[in-house]
Amino acid sequence: MNDDAIRTAAEATENAALPRCHEVHADAEGCDDRGEVTAGMKLTPVAEKSAAQWAYERLILYIQNFEKTLDNEHEVAMGFTGAEAGVIRIEGMGYFDPDIVTFYGSEPSGVKTQLIQHVSQLNVLLRALPKQADRAKPARIGFRLAQDLEKA
Repeated sequence: MNDDAIRTAAEATENAALPRCHEVHADAEGCDDRGEVTAGMKLTPVAEKSAAQWAYERLILYIQNFEKTLDNEHEVAMGFTGAEAGVIRIEGMGYFDPDIVTFYGSEPSGVKTQLIQHVSQLNVLLRALPKQADRAKPARIGFRLAQDLEKA
């Protein structure tokens, strides 16, 4: 029997409580660095997180991974699934326990936007928008959101 296959009950319980992510893509190179949860996501056991906090943390992971696929001319934006409300450039994100996730941003025309959504209705479409013309570099919100988790 392989020693790697032997696990104690404590190890099994700990592993079950750790957040995991698994993805497979048609382009093998598109899988690089995917599924790595941030250290901030591991600080609180999943069972102790509200639905809002857990959704918020996982969205950060998806936003970061999406941003890794973008060139220097594009930024992450969010399209609304199931609605004709359009697209907003994601400029901030938060949650309100136990079950609300909030997105802050602006429409491509510059109009400020805020989406407040219950976690049971959460459907997010990540999109690439050209970076704002007045910026030399594209904004990378995923990095800032993950950095905030590390401080928590």
